[in-house]
This record gives sequence, structure tokens and C-alpha cells, in this order.
Amino acid sequence: MDVQTLSLSRRQIIGKKVKTLRRKGIVPVHMYGSGTEPLSLQTEALELQQLLPRVGTNVPLSISVEEGSGENICFVREVQRHPVTEEILHVDFLRVDVSQTIQAEVPVNVTGESPAVRDLNGTLLLQLQSILVEALPMNVPASLDVDISGLDDFEKAVYVGDVAVGAGVTFVAGADEMIARVSAPRIEVDAFEEEEEEGELEEGEVDEEAAEEPSA
Repeated sequence: MDVQTLSLSRRQIIGKKVKTLRRKGIVPVHMYGSGTEPLSLQTEALELQQLLPRVGTNVPLSISVEEGSGENICFVREVQRHPVTEEILHVDFLRVDVSQTIQAEVPVNVTGESPAVRDLNGTLLLQLQSILVEALPMNVPASLDVDISGLDDFEKAVYVGDVAVGAGVTFVAGADEMIARVSAPRIEVDAFEEEEEEGELEEGEVDEEAAEEPSA
């Protein structure tokens, strides 16, 4: 895995005054976790905007800190955004020990084409958007490929146990947990059949209009 890198500088401004940083295009961040004291840091907003979509919360980062020593392997743990503009307001980075296993949510990547969708007009239902795995930090996969080409009817499904993972990666979720299936299309009742059903009388009912008409 190609490890993404990020350089952070130490931050002197804290509390509500960080608004002045954001106006200058700088985002306040924190780094905490194994082998380090919590650090108040900062970085360019533009760099984070480009980086965060590539790493999500399950791809490790190599973070260097200004006037610091050594490499920090971290994961994104929380991103705070403005509720309207989606501007990045704050990011938390978790430093990990690369020799200790961690748990991470890995996004599902659907591959292939389902015959039940293509030929039978079914609808693909993705029950899990991500799967929880356990692995050493550098072995956590960026995504998990889920092949749906075997879903050729409405009775079949893809389960966690069907997904292949690399050595040293285990699923926290049960093997029988469903990931995806195809639901049958809704059956539309013909309008003519609906009219016929409306015109039919239940046993014992009398057509009042017909009963009021005089006989010839």
C-alpha cells in the first residue's frame, strides 16, 4: 500500500480564536494516541480537501510534525464540517502502534454485474456499505471487492464469508452476515383487471342500481 503523507505544524491558537485560522485557509487539527501526548496542530485546508477523500478512515497516513522527530502512522478518526458549506472545520488523527492490530471499517466496492438486475429487472440491495475488519495498521485494506455476478435470481445473496481478504486480515462481522441481494420487481396490476375486480360483487351482495331499474 502506498502510504499518504501529511505535514503538520504546531498550533498556538486554540479555543474560539481558531476562527481566525479558518479565515486564512488553515484547519486546526489534533493528533493523539499511542506513544504521543495530545498535540494541537494545523495544516492547509486545500491539502486536507485533496487528502481526505483518498484515505477515508481506514487508510494509514504518515504524518510529520514540525520540530518533531520520527514518523507518525495515523488514521483519520473524526472530521467536523460546516453543516451548510461542508467546509472542513477540524480533524482528529489517531496515532497507532504499527505492531498492534486495530479494527477499522472498510468500504465495500461492488464489482461485476448481476444477471437478476440485468435480465429480470431486479433491484440491487446493498445491506452493508462497509465491513469491520481487524488487522495490523499497514495491512488494513483500502476497500473490499464484493462480486455480484453470481446473483442470477432473487433467492441468492452475497455474505461476508464470500469476500476474499489478504493474509493477516480477519472479519469482525459474522461470516453469515448479508452484504447484498437482489429484490424482485414490484408486480403492477393491469388497469383492466382492477376495473373487473371493482365490478365484481361479493357473494350475497345486490347491485342496487340494477335492482331499481323496472323490468321490461
